[in-house]
Amino acid sequence: MGAEEYSANVLVVGGGPAGLAAAIAARLKGFSVLVVDSAEPPIDKACGEGLMPDAVEALRRMGIAIPSGESFPFRGIRFIGENHRVEARFPDGPGLGVRRVSLHRLLFESAEQRGVSFLWKARVTGLDSGGVWVQDRFIRARWVVGADGLNSSVRRWAGLDHYRFRLDPQRFGFRRHFRIEPWTDFVEVYWSPRASRTSSRELGCQVYVTPVGPDEVGVAVISSRQQFRLEKALEAFPELAARLQEAAPLGMQRGAATMSRTLKRVFRGRVVLIGDASGTVDAVSGQGLGFAFRQALALAPALESGNLSPYESAHRALTKAPLRLTSFMLLLDRSSWLRRRALGALASNPQLFERMLAAHVDTVSAPGLMRDGIFPLLLQMFRGAH
Repeated sequence: MGAEEYSANVLVVGGGPAGLAAAIAARLKGFSVLVVDSAEPPIDKACGEGLMPDAVEALRRMGIAIPSGESFPFRGIRFIGENHRVEARFPDGPGLGVRRVSLHRLLFESAEQRGVSFLWKARVTGLDSGGVWVQDRFIRARWVVGADGLNSSVRRWAGLDHYRFRLDPQRFGFRRHFRIEPWTDFVEVYWSPRASRTSSRELGCQVYVTPVGPDEVGVAVISSRQQFRLEKALEAFPELAARLQEAAPLGMQRGAATMSRTLKRVFRGRVVLIGDASGTVDAVSGQGLGFAFRQALALAPALESGNLSPYESAHRALTKAPLRLTSFMLLLDRSSWLRRRALGALASNPQLFERMLAAHVDTVSAPGLMRDGIFPLLLQMFRGAH
């Protein structure tokens, strides 16, 4: 192909879900779009695989429906601790559990049907005025969208590697699938028990169970220890381990890093970031994919208008309330005392959990979350301490 065949209004670096969503949203505005990625479909990655209702709605707005045979609806979140269980339903419809490779294939097919062009197994090696270098070929583009993940090269080349907020250290997640009929239509989050009598060290982890099909669940563990695998984590949760004892494991165990980081800027000139390249919220939020899809819907009209400032404002607003809730949940992760108090308080007042969960699906503001969710929870925890 000649050089002219590799030009586009919008060039997306990265063909994961964030990049594909950006490409689809841009095509819906009439742009010619080229996606470049060093991998090729289907692209898998360790993640919880639960799409919150807002993520499902964002996909619907892009004309993407996930077939029932490739997903499983879940109606809320259930927290399971040592002494308490508490659950809350989503206020407006269910979320969906879907295998990452299935989601990627559906997004790729949708993008292809809408006329997005692709350059797979091609490595972007540099950013320049008016386009990018792909190995020794220069590709012209009016807009360059960096969707190249947590360690984004586009972010670094554009001089956008400056953080407004960083919550360290990073944590690590590992996920595996099991062939078993889901026993609930909730996503279950198991919080690690306190230290045992024989060990003063807490596990400091959560295990997530997401139904992803009529006969399959995804199980993931997230902890601060890079070598801490799922099989070790299950030893601390005998009830869950017993459920999975006869279930056949499917595929290999996959791992990835997770952290909470927001950037000072998400665009410079005609280069703009989306997805993990533009900042992340810890996987405890369950909102990574949802953020990317809603970012794509905010980015497309900004590209159309030629002004990226509204996108940057929308990007910041999307993460504000969930970032506060995520920071609070990570605080619980570090203290078994606080965790027991919080789960006990939520169990005695489930409406608090419902309000906090609503923040994840964007039905309350960040001040509303603090006023109606976190502050009342802290007050009830303090009262319970006496």
